[in-house]
Amino acid sequence: QLQLVESGGGSAHPGGSLRLSCEVSVLRMDTWATGWFRQAPGKEREGVVCISASGEVMDYTATVKDRFTISRDDAKNMGYLQIDSLQPQDTAVYYCAIRNYLCSEYKSAFPHWGQGTQVTVSP
Repeated sequence: QLQLVESGGGSAHPGGSLRLSCEVSVLRMDTWATGWFRQAPGKEREGVVCISASGEVMDYTATVKDRFTISRDDAKNMGYLQIDSLQPQDTAVYYCAIRNYLCSEYKSAFPHWGQGTQVTVSP
């Protein structure tokens, strides 16, 4: 059973930073694209950023491009999302998801999802 487990969420003040982690139970992480998505209260889940199996980055949300950094450590089967200069509008549940090789702009193209980790940004 393929599993994804996010961690690293929590409460932070505006201007702070958080590093979210996604542990993936697959044999070869380097054959999977890892995407990060978020869902704010009362809103639809939106894509944030994705990194393909080859390391190509796809930014889903231009407004956060300069503050969000995606990375991966294939040897550890881990994906990461570094969030800097946190803003209250970053408050959401953050999810990681994987699909074979390439990123996709469609959430439905990702068959495997984690349970999410809450990020709350407030003064």
